[in-house]
Amino acid sequence: MTVLKRSTMTLYSGANDIASHRVRIVLAEKDVTVDILFTDPNNPPEDLLTLNPYNSLPTLVDRDLVLYQVDVIAEYLDERFPHPPLLPVYPIARAKCRLMIHRIDNDWLSLISIIQKGKKNEADDARKALRDQLITTAPIFAEMPYFLSEDFTLVDCYLAAILWRLPSFGIELPASAKAIHDYAERIFKRDSFQTSLSEAERELRE
Repeated sequence: MTVLKRSTMTLYSGANDIASHRVRIVLAEKDVTVDILFTDPNNPPEDLLTLNPYNSLPTLVDRDLVLYQVDVIAEYLDERFPHPPLLPVYPIARAKCRLMIHRIDNDWLSLISIIQKGKKNEADDARKALRDQLITTAPIFAEMPYFLSEDFTLVDCYLAAILWRLPSFGIELPASAKAIHDYAERIFKRDSFQTSLSEAERELRE
């Protein structure tokens, strides 16, 4: 496949898409210069299909390299722009981060998909399940400044994109989940997080 070389990095991103938001948070943390092309997933531009056989978002174009899976993109950016690092140096801590990312993808995002696309009774059940799972993990949020870490990592990028959307999912966490509320407030105040938000995402909390 021939790809036109570009002088700057380009991200095809949904305006209110969790996977795209994850990548935008990573880019903002790294302070990377990037052209963000907000794309309607239901009406993508023709060149996206040329670049990405799955026609999916997010898609990152870095000169002649095209990446289109969120975890691959995130880890590529962490290696391409090593400061600040978003994965721990030590293998055990790095493995724990990757395992948590897998749990977020496998458990929580699957519930979010049902909340957004399922029938009412299915969405209600998924909403309750996600709320319960978050409450169960609340004590972990209190252990360190960031999730399982003294430093901001990819796990925090992934969690932030979900926690920001909880009100739009109809999920309100109880006072007993104070550790999650405090964690979310710290994350949302970060300059990088505010920079990462699209207008559509800002409206979720207005």
